[in-house]
Amino acid sequence: MHSQSKYILSFTAASLKLNEMVKVAKAANDINTTDLKMVKESGVVFSSVKSRTSDREFREIRKRLERLTPEQLKILIDGDLNSQKQVAFLAVCKRYAFIRDFTIEVIRDKVLVFDYQLHESDYNSFVNSKVLLHPELEAFSQSTRKKAKQVMFRILEQAGIINNAVEKAIQPQILQQDVINAIIKDDLAWLKIFMMPDRDIKQLRH
Repeated sequence: MHSQSKYILSFTAASLKLNEMVKVAKAANDINTTDLKMVKESGVVFSSVKSRTSDREFREIRKRLERLTPEQLKILIDGDLNSQKQVAFLAVCKRYAFIRDFTIEVIRDKVLVFDYQLHESDYNSFVNSKVLLHPELEAFSQSTRKKAKQVMFRILEQAGIINNAVEKAIQPQILQQDVINAIIKDDLAWLKIFMMPDRDIKQLRH
């Protein structure tokens, strides 16, 4: 996990899109390719009416999936719904440092002190604290930043990290062993996005 990555907000083009992520991953598996660009050519289409929107969604979904390991992709294809959501969220956090940092530095830190309620002020404080480290944030328009907040909370809701985008109650995560194993083989630090305490992560190193 890289601690410093440029913040991009292109997730505004697509929320979690779990069904579409699974569809693309399965299509790639069916035609036995790791080149996800080939999936588009194989005829996988989304429900979006506008082709431009569909292209943007596919591009973001492809870039998320490309960050998953083969073991993680297998869980996305064959796992239960909860595990699929968790792997999809892992892909999102790998792709977007903005969401990764918010999840670890705000959501996880709150859970570790038994605070399970997210507030608008938590988000605002996070963004304000990141402007110096990530001046690229100021280059985004106000409307883009507003949409980024809306879509991020929608992703958190769809991934089951919060109950809904209105109440924003943080939901504890229970990981199946195969999900844990797939993350351990990749990078233990990614367990932090599921609010796992350092002591539990340390135990898994042995």
